[in-house]
Amino acid sequence: MTGTRIPPEKRQSSAEPAWDLGGDEAAHPARLRWPTKITYALSGIPPMIEQRGISAFLLIFYSQVVGLPAHVVASVLLIVSVFDSLCDPFIGQVSDNFHSRLGRRHPFIYASIIPVTVSFAMLWSPPEGWSHLALTIWLLGTLLVLRFADTLFDLPSSALLPELTRDYDVRTTIVSLRTAFALLAGTGMTMLAYQVFLPEKANGTGGVLARDGYSEYGLTAAALIAFAILVSGLGTHRRIPYLSKPPRRPAGLRPMMREIAQTVSNRSFVALLAVGMMMSIANGARLTLELYFGLYFWNLTQTQLSVLLAITLMGTIPGALLAPVLARRFGKREIASCVILGGIIGNVGPVLGRLAGIMPENGTNGLFAILAADIGFTYCVATITTVMLTSMLNDVVEEVEVQTGRRSEGLLLAADSFLKKLVAGVGVFVSGVMLTFIAFPQHAERDAVAPEIVARLAYGYVPITALYFGALCVLRLYRIDRRRHQANLETLKERP
Repeated sequence: MTGTRIPPEKRQSSAEPAWDLGGDEAAHPARLRWPTKITYALSGIPPMIEQRGISAFLLIFYSQVVGLPAHVVASVLLIVSVFDSLCDPFIGQVSDNFHSRLGRRHPFIYASIIPVTVSFAMLWSPPEGWSHLALTIWLLGTLLVLRFADTLFDLPSSALLPELTRDYDVRTTIVSLRTAFALLAGTGMTMLAYQVFLPEKANGTGGVLARDGYSEYGLTAAALIAFAILVSGLGTHRRIPYLSKPPRRPAGLRPMMREIAQTVSNRSFVALLAVGMMMSIANGARLTLELYFGLYFWNLTQTQLSVLLAITLMGTIPGALLAPVLARRFGKREIASCVILGGIIGNVGPVLGRLAGIMPENGTNGLFAILAADIGFTYCVATITTVMLTSMLNDVVEEVEVQTGRRSEGLLLAADSFLKKLVAGVGVFVSGVMLTFIAFPQHAERDAVAPEIVARLAYGYVPITALYFGALCVLRLYRIDRRRHQANLETLKERP
């Protein structure tokens, strides 16, 4: 028994063109038109703004500006990551089996708006004059609320995609749009932080090492988060009658755990879980240390950092445009393997070059040109990687439905998110502990850190990138290609 089936005339056609612009969605509810695709894709904005803000500024803000020790901030982030990851299976399972006139997903989406925006704004406005203990409690409390509210939105929203369309290529197109909007918004808010909210003064003061501007940044980002959540919810609201409706199942911990075990045991899904875990640890460390490398390792000004952020946009856009084309031509797994390898080269190449003594000196145009080219290339392949892995994860939904008789989009995405968040916190924690271990100073000026400590920063980071190679190897265990996905759809059509 697989729950209420969508009538054949309302099902998404597997032959729907990925770039079909015409027609009326209300007259042909099986077809997913561009307004719906675009408004759904806006749902990628809130989690990315939060992620980029926390990754880029939280550690340096609370340790270098507010004054908490780096290892305390990192420990709080690790605790929150564990809590956040534990929320995912609960929210995923509940939303998979939720019954309301608004469907399974939209009640959670709408309920998240106020807590996620208020907590994000509060995160960047800690009270002044409080003790370290009080500030630690403030940081922990606001992050716990923020991460729970974000899960309340992001998991049900992500679970909508496999319900909106079952088409192998259309999914990749929508994921490309969602990824592009997410990266553009996350990068754009970071650029605004550098240039508008946290500008560096002509004498070198101010900037990200000054308290002024963080509150305004938090309020502006929170407003954009609220807008994106509301528009994405309302934009997909009319699809509710055509989404999957689960049968009512008996409640209880034992049936729920049995159902979870059956759902997440698929081989291709397990491979993606392992890939996501390894990449999340490496990405968590890289993003946390990114600003430290920019300021202290490469001695870049905030203007140069802003230019590099603009270049990431130039890499993101072609990545999002290329991803659907490459997937249709070569297959998702093959393209994912190639771009992960390219990302490894982009992430670690300049750092190894500096350690080997072959990079231009800091402050030279040659160095900046190399970093600019590298970051453009890295973000292009990173965008394609994200699109491929996300689309591949959505294709697991039908394979699991064939095996178990249940559609469990929320649970599958929750299991993936659970492990990624759990180990991403490990990456952040390792970064904070490493900064403490190498005796990286607090309230450090850009040119005041000893060269040997800056070198230790690189030596501590390089081994972490070996995790990308592990992900590349495990990805070969994923088995769902276009032919297998179509066979799964045919099997499901034959069932009553």
